This record gives sequence, C-alpha cells and structure tokens, in this order.
Amino acid sequence: MTRRAGGAHTLDLFEIPRAVAPMPGSMDYRAVVSELISRMMAEAHTAGIDRHEVAARASRLTGKDVTKAMIDGYTSPGREEFNCPLWVAPVLEIVCCSTPLANWHVGVHGGRMSVGAETLDAEIGRIMRERELADARLRDLKDLRRRVR
Repeated sequence: MTRRAGGAHTLDLFEIPRAVAPMPGSMDYRAVVSELISRMMAEAHTAGIDRHEVAARASRLTGKDVTKAMIDGYTSPGREEFNCPLWVAPVLEIVCCSTPLANWHVGVHGGRMSVGAETLDAEIGRIMRERELADARLRDLKDLRRRVR
C-alpha cells in the first residue's frame, strides 16, 4: 500500500493503491486490527458512546451477546488470541459510525473505499469521462463525415 505522512493507514489520494505483497510471516494483522478497533472505540467515546453502549448496540444488532469485556479484548494488542471476529467488525463500525477497519481491509487488497458522497462523486467522475470520450468520438465522426462526400 502507498502511504503518506498523514498516518500509517492513510492512502495518498493521487497514488494508485496496490495490494500488500504476500510475504511469508508478514500478514499477522492481529495488532493492526486491535489498533483500528481501539481507535474506533476512542472516536465513539469522544462522540459520547462508551464501550458499554457499543456492546449493547452490537448485541441488539447481531442478536448475539457482545460484551464490553469482549470489546476490551478486541482492542488489546497483547491479547493476540482474542482478536475481533470478522462477523462483528462491520457491526462495530456501524455502531461507532466509523470505517477505519473496512478502509484498511480494502487497502490490503489494493483497493480504496468510497462511502456516501464519495461514491456519488466517483460515479459522476466516471460518467463525465465516458461523456468526454463519447464527445471526442462524435467530433471525429463528424469531421470524417465532412470529408466524405
């Protein structure tokens, strides 16, 4: 992944993201996942949602018991065998209104995530590029038609 000075998990807007090279021993992401979940919990806390509330909301959304102790374990890099399961990750992101874990996951695969207005902007840009190509093709055809009598 291409990174810039803004942070270890921040992609540069103008560089093409690349998938992480699958090197033996390089893909133990437990500490990264813990760090990202911890950051989400800190942001949620700043927004007035404590870990007890995150756990309660996650439990309601999943229909499964998600406890504060589980969240504490997910955020602790020292508890290597107690990492956040994949089925809980998007629920925590929804509860915390945060997407750093999803952004990181997409980046590992060489992608870049767009959410909300970014998605619409990307689609608008794509359609505008298509229109520019179609306009150029139409000009070429009109020019060719003028020359053919």
